[in-house]
Amino acid sequence: MTASATPAAPSSYSLAPGARSHSLAGSLVRAGLEPVSPASLAAFRIIFGLLGFIAVVRFLAHGWVSELYVEPAYHLTYLGFGWVQPWPAWGMYLHFVLLGVASLGVVLGYRYRLSILAFFLLFTYLELIDQTTYLNHYYLVSLLSLIMVFLPMARTHSLDSRLHRNDKNTAQDLPSVPRATLWVLRTQLGLVYVFAGIAKLNTDWLLDAQPLTIWLYNSTDTPLFGALLREPWLPYAMSWAGAIFDLSIAGWLLWAKARPYAYTILVLFHITTALLFPAIGMFPWIMIGATLIFFDSDWPQRLARRLRWQQAPPVKSSSDPSRQPGQRVPLWPTKVAFMLAVTFLVVQVLLPLRHLAYPGNVRWTEEGYHFSWRVLVTEKAGLVRFRVKSSTIDGEHLVFPEQYLTPTQVERTAYQPDLILTTAHIIRDDFTRQGHRSVEVRADAFVSFNGRSTARLVDPAIDLASIRHGITPKSWVLPGPS
Repeated sequence: MTASATPAAPSSYSLAPGARSHSLAGSLVRAGLEPVSPASLAAFRIIFGLLGFIAVVRFLAHGWVSELYVEPAYHLTYLGFGWVQPWPAWGMYLHFVLLGVASLGVVLGYRYRLSILAFFLLFTYLELIDQTTYLNHYYLVSLLSLIMVFLPMARTHSLDSRLHRNDKNTAQDLPSVPRATLWVLRTQLGLVYVFAGIAKLNTDWLLDAQPLTIWLYNSTDTPLFGALLREPWLPYAMSWAGAIFDLSIAGWLLWAKARPYAYTILVLFHITTALLFPAIGMFPWIMIGATLIFFDSDWPQRLARRLRWQQAPPVKSSSDPSRQPGQRVPLWPTKVAFMLAVTFLVVQVLLPLRHLAYPGNVRWTEEGYHFSWRVLVTEKAGLVRFRVKSSTIDGEHLVFPEQYLTPTQVERTAYQPDLILTTAHIIRDDFTRQGHRSVEVRADAFVSFNGRSTARLVDPAIDLASIRHGITPKSWVLPGPS
């Protein structure tokens, strides 16, 4: 994006007279203030809210509220978020009902800021209750909803815009939005694809076609495609195609001439992954809906006219002399907003790279694995049991995680060092409450990943009861198999 060298025509957004903007930041601010149709943001808001509402209905229909939040006796929380605990059963169901109401508020654009803020807080609270519920697209939904709190998503096709249409003290009836609002969302979505592609640049994925070989072999009973999934060349072709797709799709979507073809490929790609890997849930549908933001800002209006749903002419461009001058925007608040947006996106770049600060294979140690868009790159299976000693116990007492955790929690705990440590602390605290003193807890954890032979994950000689959670490298995690 570059600023025009000629004086800007009247537009809905312009810098205050006399504001100096010769710096790079000033030029970017000018480009970001260029007015565009708000229709694309409205479509994004409606699709996002609908998917959120569908997710709530799915959770209630499948009984996941009880399974994931009510039934567990213990919850394996994130570092620093131990205070985030589930409500009583009635409170959890009310929480989901309120989340559904907030989703509909977003769809309708009714009290939009309140609705999207409520959605962000309610949804993110759910995800912080237990690490074992982590999915990449849950994290993405939290990020997108946080971004949407600050964007003018209800300027059109919303109850707010209708209710405040004649209110001169509100910006809801403005016919445009700054172009930067689209670019923030595009950048966040582009980062998801790029880092998902970078995560695939390893020998497992490219040379051994793992874990796709395992997954496709386990899906050979799929109707219509079962025979094809038995072909030995297919996992390799899909691995390379997946890496190329993730690394390049954002670029193709940004190129106007290639965009329709790129989006068609994107839709086919995500539908294929949804059919082959149903466990990834709503991620494919979220990406299919969200990436429409890469199209021109007035694509919903063009589509409506093509389908003869709307006869109104397109929104006038900023160069149209008939456009009425809009509000003057002081440079310094806009620069502050620009710097905050850049800071947020820089954090989103650095967070997936934090694994470089830790030794070992991140797919084995999982230090820096979460929040880094490592989508479908690892297949792990494990088994863990704990040995408890104390001054009041003769010998060692064998403890299985099933005594404390649900089946889903046990499955995830078996191969994640953080969760093994948390479970060891739960066992330590339980034995302490029973009156035992000087409790020590050690773990025998065996894990295989991406088709490798089973190996020990943690040092069986280390007393995990004495280890504290932290961000420093975990010396008690053993090197993984080559």
